[in-house]
Amino acid sequence: MKSLRILVVVPCYNEQSSVAAVVENIRRVKIRTGLPIDTLVVNDCSTDNTLAVVRTLDCLHLDLPVNLGIGGCMQAGYKYAFRKGYDIAVQIDGDGQHPADGLPKLLEPLFEDRADVVIGSRFLERKGFQSSFARRIGIRYFRWLNQLLIGKTVHDSTSGFRAFNRKTLEIVNRYYPDEYPEPEAIVQFGLHRLRLLEVPIVMEERQGGTSSITFIRSIYYLFKVTLGTLFVYVRLRKQSL
Repeated sequence: MKSLRILVVVPCYNEQSSVAAVVENIRRVKIRTGLPIDTLVVNDCSTDNTLAVVRTLDCLHLDLPVNLGIGGCMQAGYKYAFRKGYDIAVQIDGDGQHPADGLPKLLEPLFEDRADVVIGSRFLERKGFQSSFARRIGIRYFRWLNQLLIGKTVHDSTSGFRAFNRKTLEIVNRYYPDEYPEPEAIVQFGLHRLRLLEVPIVMEERQGGTSSITFIRSIYYLFKVTLGTLFVYVRLRKQSL
């Protein structure tokens, strides 16, 4: 484990009120556990003071010149991790929802070579913040859709708290869904026959910023992500034939 290089990627869009605490929590976990962690904050062309805050922090950072959305923001981080030779990359959102204390539990299956992708799930033990009712309905729907398309059951396919090994990094370095990557990428991973594993995680409510998914947009989100997921399936399925 000591020889591994781990990069925690923190995507940020208008997270001036929460990103400093997120980076500090990661630093505390690194000190307490001795994990070989570097932290990379990716600023997705924020319109508030996020970049100014990030520049004061003890971390690496990328400042995107245009807003790419969460998928493009994360792929920038994954490309950085792959090209710089990291063995593992972890996503921890800049809004404070993902618990840095959960990093050892998230990383353990990768250390033990039991998985290629590890997802922190809110719904295995049903503790902590469980998301909104509308979003939970959507998550159940995506669980069914994933089962239909790739034959895998993922209880929390919209969770962004996830860790990838080097094999997965090589795949997402080439292609990663851009707008709503979390549920769409499950299909990508399944078609590449990656080993997916969920671990129970207790998440918090947002500590700052504004969610991109509102109640009014939830139906639109469901429809658009379904189309995106089917597009990923058709595209990658065709390549594998």
